[in-house]
Amino acid sequence: MEFVILAVFVLGYVFIALEHNVHIDKAATALLTGTICWGLFVTGTHAPAEHLTDAFKLFSGEHGDGHTPLLSAFFEHRLMHHMEEISSILFFLMGAMTIVELVDAHEGFAVITDRIRTTSKVKLLWTLALLTFFFSAVLDNLTTSIVMISLLRKLIDDKETRWLFAGMVVVSANAGGAWSPIGDVTTTMLWIGGQLSTGVIVTHLFVPSLVALLVPLGVLSFTLKGEVSRPRVVDEHAADPTTPAERNLIFTLGVGGLLFVPVFKTVTHLPPFMGMMLSLGVMWVATELMHRSKNHEERKDLSVLGVLRKIDTASVLFFLGILLAVASLQEAGLLLAAAGWLSEAMGNVYAINVIIGLLSAIVDNVPLVAASMGMYDIAPAAAEGFAGYFVRDGIFWQFLAFCAGTGGSALIIGSAAGVAVMGLEKIDFVWYLKKISLLALLGYFAGAATYWLMFA
Repeated sequence: MEFVILAVFVLGYVFIALEHNVHIDKAATALLTGTICWGLFVTGTHAPAEHLTDAFKLFSGEHGDGHTPLLSAFFEHRLMHHMEEISSILFFLMGAMTIVELVDAHEGFAVITDRIRTTSKVKLLWTLALLTFFFSAVLDNLTTSIVMISLLRKLIDDKETRWLFAGMVVVSANAGGAWSPIGDVTTTMLWIGGQLSTGVIVTHLFVPSLVALLVPLGVLSFTLKGEVSRPRVVDEHAADPTTPAERNLIFTLGVGGLLFVPVFKTVTHLPPFMGMMLSLGVMWVATELMHRSKNHEERKDLSVLGVLRKIDTASVLFFLGILLAVASLQEAGLLLAAAGWLSEAMGNVYAINVIIGLLSAIVDNVPLVAASMGMYDIAPAAAEGFAGYFVRDGIFWQFLAFCAGTGGSALIIGSAAGVAVMGLEKIDFVWYLKKISLLALLGYFAGAATYWLMFA
C-alpha cells in the first residue's frame, strides 16, 4: 500500500507542475492528492508503521475499551495531530494575507513607491531589488512579488525590460524571504515547528541571502544600459478613497503588526498565528473607526470584510492539500526511509540541503520542507556528531531554510513568487530559463558557499 500512496503522491505532483498545461488549478490537485493519500493509508494499512509502534501502544492503553476500532481511532488521532500544526500555518498565512491586502486597499505601499524617481535602468534595478529583498522579509515573498509587479507596471513601459526586472523581483523576493521567520512559508514552517528561532534565522541567514541577491544583481548590472521609459498615466491618486494621513496610518499599522508577531511569540510563547490574529484585530478595529462616517459604498472595499474576499484562498487550500499529502507519507514511514537513503548516499548535511534546494526549483518547496521536517526529528540539545546538526537551531535546519527559500528561483515555476509573477506578467517559461535561471543559480551557489564558509 505504501507504494500506491507514493504513486498517487507523485502523480499529484506531476499535475501540480503541469498546472498551466492541464488547465487544472494546483489547489484542486493538491486537495485530491492529500485526501486520497490519507484515504488509501487508513483503509489499506493494518498496522502502524514501525516508528509509531510506541505511540500506538500508549494510545491503546488509554483508549482500549474493547468497543472502539483501535487502529481507525489511532489514525484519526494522528490525522488531528497533523491538523494542529497545519491549521496553525494556514491561519497564520490567512492573517498575513489579509493585513497586506488591507494595506494595499488603502494604497499604503505608495508611501514608499511614490518616492522612486530615477529612470536609470541600473539604479532602478538596484533600488527595486533591494526594496523587494527587505519588503519580502516583512510581508512575505509572494505578497511582495505581487506588490512589486504592480509597481513595475507604473515605472516601466517596455515589456522586455519589465520582464527582466520581474525576473529579478523573483530572485530578490525569494532571497529576502529566506532570512525572516515570516518572509517565506517554508521558513515560517520551520519557525512554527520549533526547528529554528527568530534570532538564528535573521542573524545566520541574512548574509548568505544577501549574497544570493547581490551576485546575480551585480552580473546583470554590467549588461544593462540606458534609461527606462515610463507609461503615460493620469494622476493615480486622483480618485483615491483614502487621504494621505489614512494611507500612512494603515501602512504603519500593517508593517508594525507584522513585525510584532515574532515579538509576541517570544514574550508569550504562544503560536505565531495568535500574534498575527492580534495584529489583524487591531487593524480591523482601526479601519472600522477610521471609516465609520463614510457611506457603505466607500467603506466596503476598505474594510476587513471586503478585503477577505480578495485574499488568495486557493493558495491556502493548496497548502492544506499538500501538507496533508506529506503527512500521509510520514505516517506510512516513507519519509523516514527517504531520510535514511539521503543520509547514506550523501553523508553530508550540506549536500543534502543543496539537493533539496535544487529540487525546489522543480517541485514546490512547501512539501519538500514539510517532508524534511517529517524525515528528520529535532535532536536533543546534547546530541553530538551527525545528530548534532539536527538540534534546535542546528546547521541542517538553518541551511534547509536558505536552500529551500532561494533554490526555487532557478525556474519560474519553482516558487510561489515565481508562479505569481508568471501569471501576472505572462512571462514565458523558456524566456525565464534563458534570461534569469543562470543568474539565479549563480546567486544560489554563491550564497550556499557563503553559509558554508561562515559555519562549517
